[in-house]
Amino acid sequence: MNKKDAELLNGIALAYIGDAVYEVFIRDYLLNKGLTKPRELQRQAVQYVSAKAQAELIRKMEDADFLTEEELLYFKRGRNAHSKTTAKNTDVVTYRISTGFEAVVGFLHLTKKVERLEEFAQFCIKNINSSIK
Repeated sequence: MNKKDAELLNGIALAYIGDAVYEVFIRDYLLNKGLTKPRELQRQAVQYVSAKAQAELIRKMEDADFLTEEELLYFKRGRNAHSKTTAKNTDVVTYRISTGFEAVVGFLHLTKKVERLEEFAQFCIKNINSSIK
């Protein structure tokens, strides 16, 4: 998919793929840390991929001026998208912010911005790790 194709997708579609891509980054990271027990993998993964964690990461990205102008546009597209699903374990605002987070990941993935996607994931891992300790 090229940039033009990705630009045509709505925020929910971008978040759909972004959710999966980010989850794989985190699963790879946890396995590379040496975790192998499913229960522990799941417990740790939630600290990185929950809507609450993603919303907090966006706040940290804003504080660090981490997102590019283009990424901010895709974040807003995802955040402002009207989803037919509802938040299960969080409030609506947090859920919408996490949808924006996932939309950025989806955009970076679909436009093959591999290096930037890696930077994004590393920012997330570093910041979650510092809040866990």
